[in-house]
Amino acid sequence: MTGVLKRLTSQHNQASQPGTRRDGYLALQDYAALGEGRSVALSGADGSIDWWCVPNMDSPPLFDRLLDAEEGGHFSLVPDAPFTSERAYREGSNVLETIFTTAGGRARITESMNSGPAGRLPWAELARRIEGLDGTVRLRMTMRPGRRGDTVSPYHATIGKQTVFHVERVLGLLLHSDGVRSSWADEGVTGHVSVSAGDREVVAIVAGRDEPLVVPGIDEIDARIDISDAEWRVWADSVRYDGPDRSAFVRSGLALKLLLFSPSGAIAAAATTSLPERIGGTKNFDYRFAWIRDAGYTIKAFLAAGAEAEAKAAFTWLLDRLANQGTAVFYTLGGEEVPQAREWKMPGYRGSTPVVTGNIATEQLQHGVYGDIFETAARFVDSGNILDSASAQLLSELADECADRWRTPDAGIWELPDPQHFTMSKISCWQALARAVELADQGQLPTTCRDRWRRERDRIAEWIDANCWSEKRQAFVLHPGSDSLDASLALAVRFGFDGRERLAKTLDAIDRELGAGPFHYRYSGMEQEEGCFLACSFWIVEARALLGDCEGARARMTALTEALAGHVGIFPEMIDPATGAFLGNLPQGLSHLAHVMAMSVLNEEMPAV
Repeated sequence: MTGVLKRLTSQHNQASQPGTRRDGYLALQDYAALGEGRSVALSGADGSIDWWCVPNMDSPPLFDRLLDAEEGGHFSLVPDAPFTSERAYREGSNVLETIFTTAGGRARITESMNSGPAGRLPWAELARRIEGLDGTVRLRMTMRPGRRGDTVSPYHATIGKQTVFHVERVLGLLLHSDGVRSSWADEGVTGHVSVSAGDREVVAIVAGRDEPLVVPGIDEIDARIDISDAEWRVWADSVRYDGPDRSAFVRSGLALKLLLFSPSGAIAAAATTSLPERIGGTKNFDYRFAWIRDAGYTIKAFLAAGAEAEAKAAFTWLLDRLANQGTAVFYTLGGEEVPQAREWKMPGYRGSTPVVTGNIATEQLQHGVYGDIFETAARFVDSGNILDSASAQLLSELADECADRWRTPDAGIWELPDPQHFTMSKISCWQALARAVELADQGQLPTTCRDRWRRERDRIAEWIDANCWSEKRQAFVLHPGSDSLDASLALAVRFGFDGRERLAKTLDAIDRELGAGPFHYRYSGMEQEEGCFLACSFWIVEARALLGDCEGARARMTALTEALAGHVGIFPEMIDPATGAFLGNLPQGLSHLAHVMAMSVLNEEMPAV
């Protein structure tokens, strides 16, 4: 194995024993993500793939054990004797390797969502190579499609020479090499395989939805594991970052690549739905959509990494959506309006309900989208790129819209149900108009309304100064009239908002009230409802560095790195500061891009040693 192995847990094949699954559920930090630019699968440290939506990230799940321990679908390869597991991604790759050790020997499983030499395959191909390292290891195999809360009933059939499985409109094959023994039923496939030193077997699923299905040879599938690995490495080698811990920077870049939906250029906020922000809580949301906020931040992260092609694709998609759909909080990965939330009759991760698809924020007004759009455009231009006339006209119209709307309340960055005049929303409007003026001065936007944008920018700054600063708290507050603090205000430093002294004091107040070890809650009172929001802590690292406290920022990053150590490198939305347990949907794009931006700024601001 080329990566550093991570010993995740001492495990046994009996799920009831300590150290494995709790009430049938694996700890979220024990999952790794596989993907190919269209779908993402979550592979557990115990050999079970518990989440995979086919063929797209936002399709219904083929495997949904993540949300239903007893009845959910999964694809597992598990030693039939007590075992321990060690796992890591291959260096510079999203191909995963797991080594199982039993009393009788060791075996390695290499997993990949395969692509081909020409890029993404026109079908979904999940491949698992099994190699004997020493002794003999026997593994049990189970491939059970999910029933999605008993709304579908999978079945199998024989078509020509192949046995296929059907799940509603998904058609799939389970293919394997000769050493694997399997038995089919409507509920799925069971079997086993034994490997000794030097043995090599392959198991794979090939699937599609409403499309004819190719039947590739198992040797072709096996070869594509290494082809996919090579393609990931080529991309990773192109990442521009010469600071310390390059491997961590690249790993977050690779996680963001998993969330880039290549058919459209959209960037998913996360690859899952309904993973709770607190175990047993009701804050369970579907994040398999493209938020303007997340898209904008992720484009900046790609630009910081030198990934211009990905940044260009995502920016083009964003501008196209704005032109064709209008300003919205988010869109589907295909660019359509996000459906309202729908609840499913499923038990949820460790009993956390509701399980939902769609999202309740569909009709919200969020002023932060203006700042996100214009900051993205500014970063794109600062990287040496040029706006076309149609994009320039669109952005000019959005600047006018922002100038008209900034005085109205909105739902804020945290999508709260009661509209307020959120401080961060006003700063985002200031940011949008500040960037619009700068783009006009550079000749990238028409200058007809430049003076109006400048005047409104200054009015917003005056309004924030008069209404949002609390002498009592010595901080900018969540909104006027509130004593609550908001950790997202750390972003105001990146945006270049005036009042660096007040922003530094605000960061101090956030640390005092919202800090929990190296982590931070989103805003006041959230310690009773959810875990710490990982992106906030990276935003604070970045802000401290930009304010000149490079040594302090570096110490914070070290503390965060140590607190997050011991896993394969996939970040969630939130974390329990008391236990280190992951919470919320994952991989979470906002967490990874905040990590990339913090590392990038530290590298730029920190004097050479």
